[in-house]
Amino acid sequence: MDLASFVTAFATLFVIVDPIGLAPIFVALTQGMKAQERRRIGVRAVVISAIVLSIFTIFGDGLLRAIGISMPAFRIAGGVLLFLTALDMLFQRRTERREEQGANADHHDDPSVFPLATPLIAGPGAIATMILLSDKAEGIAGQFAVQGVMLLVLACVLALFFMANGIERALGRTGTLVVTRLLGMLLAALAIQFVIDGLMGTGLWGGAA
Repeated sequence: MDLASFVTAFATLFVIVDPIGLAPIFVALTQGMKAQERRRIGVRAVVISAIVLSIFTIFGDGLLRAIGISMPAFRIAGGVLLFLTALDMLFQRRTERREEQGANADHHDDPSVFPLATPLIAGPGAIATMILLSDKAEGIAGQFAVQGVMLLVLACVLALFFMANGIERALGRTGTLVVTRLLGMLLAALAIQFVIDGLMGTGLWGGAA
């Protein structure tokens, strides 16, 4: 995986996971907790997310083949899913849904597994993205690069969890919404590219990939 592909993969997964949007949700879910307990919950959530995403990255392609789904078809479906996610971000529906999931969680329980690890961090969009990136990666080095992208994005998530209070105060509600919409525009363009790649992979348009 060259540098350009690595940056594109990082941008795609970063937008899908949306660490900036997760930070205020993390604050709400851990409200009233001590700093040490907050850090422990954040670390646990990120570790569980890494395990979930790694499992789907390694076995996802084989599972698709076993149930008769071609990778070009999955690319198209993944692109459509990412595009719908982008629309949610642009029209604020994603933020509202995440806040509702956070509000419905029992704050007295450990939120690291649910809703933080799944579905907020390792959700359907992130899982689909990891499978798509893994399919496009070439060789063992490419697969390690995809895992590296995932770990780098999750490191950003953890760092923002640790700085969540300060970020929330600095950006404010309006700043967070502006950043979310900008990331949504980027995700929409990347989603269209996934669909184009999938169509090319079928051989029905533009030849085989």
